Amino acid sequence: MKVALVNPYWTYEGSIYFGCRAPHLPLEFGYAKAMLEAAGHEVLLLDGRLQDRGNQRLAEDVAQFGAEMTVVSTAPTYLFWRCAPPELRVPRDFLDSLGGRGGLTVAVGPHGSATPEATLSKLGCDLVIRGECEETITRLAGAEDWKNVDGIAYFEGGIVIANGAAQASPFVDHPPLSWPAEWLAAHDHHHHRFDDDRKGYGAEVEASRGCPYNCSFCAKIDYRDAYRRRKLEHVIAEIDALIAQGVGYIYFIDEIFLPQKPLLEALVERDIQFGVQTRIDLWKPEMLELLGKAGCVSIEAGLESLTVEGREMLAKRCKLGTEELAELLIKARKHVPFVQANLIGVVEDDPALVTYWRTYLQDHGVWANEPVPLYPYPSSPDYRRLWGEPDNQAWERAHEHYLKSFAAFSDIQDQQPLPLRKLEAACCSA
Repeated sequence: MKVALVNPYWTYEGSIYFGCRAPHLPLEFGYAKAMLEAAGHEVLLLDGRLQDRGNQRLAEDVAQFGAEMTVVSTAPTYLFWRCAPPELRVPRDFLDSLGGRGGLTVAVGPHGSATPEATLSKLGCDLVIRGECEETITRLAGAEDWKNVDGIAYFEGGIVIANGAAQASPFVDHPPLSWPAEWLAAHDHHHHRFDDDRKGYGAEVEASRGCPYNCSFCAKIDYRDAYRRRKLEHVIAEIDALIAQGVGYIYFIDEIFLPQKPLLEALVERDIQFGVQTRIDLWKPEMLELLGKAGCVSIEAGLESLTVEGREMLAKRCKLGTEELAELLIKARKHVPFVQANLIGVVEDDPALVTYWRTYLQDHGVWANEPVPLYPYPSSPDYRRLWGEPDNQAWERAHEHYLKSFAAFSDIQDQQPLPLRKLEAACCSA
């Protein structure tokens, strides 16, 4: 089968999206391409931002390829499935441009995983994949009747049919990925890096998937819960290939980069710098030292709240006090050039106390950002605490709540994000 995998050309005007807006490698489609080709299928992989092609041009490429199945993402990168743009205008724009020329149309991403009926209605695609998508894409391509494949949802007679639960990939055996040289050349962005000692292209790598914690704000319910660690030899082979292509910095997109001594020791031997997102309370001082020796230049530590009460409200399950966390962050800064204590706006936190701790950390070289507002994504515990299981109005409800709850937003968002219905009005029927 001829399969087109398309990461559309993303734009963010009026969006609340607080993920990074630079282009990133579409890792989920990289894995899917490798699996599809191993099964004998012909694959066209496209990325609008990395190839600088608008959605109309991408659609023409798919049509010229003669795709029998076209898969489009509803999030710009797997790195930000947990905080994707709520609006579906970009994938809908691509599908409208395609105009039925791409065979079976499939959407993958957090929207169809949490709210399949609403996503099907808004996009007008044939089906959505629920959960992690790599193996399901491959099963769809090889199925005699795609309606028998697990982990999908589709309309039949005006009723949504959902085959089984959202899927979680085994992930452990995911193969080393390779990327076109021109894609890496277009990826000069070093994600979450703020120092000036940069060399080479940037890239993203996934060493583990899932998280054993269940923080209230994290949009990962139903499939990205179980922690899985990818085979070390596959991760290292992928990194070595990236280094050979001129990559000087990689960002591990793992939901939680846990201490893994063999991986860090392997990185010590390689000329590569990297960044991670982690929980600082899971690191011992000696492992923080090894992390720095391995080439880590950026740590985004999910502290979220600077008070015990705030961390409890967010279900952080953190056993350390604020003083102990601050001490670990400062120790990490001795070995890593940039350390951030990532903070979320929590009503339980006394503003004066937050100011004190932010100043204390910053005086010791640790960046503690101004607490950012929380968006209750439909696949997060926060959403379900507020409204129960997500329905067809889940994204609208969360969006309206977010806009009403905060007078100011994060510094990379538009100062006045638009309502969801206005964002989707030009391209969505719902």
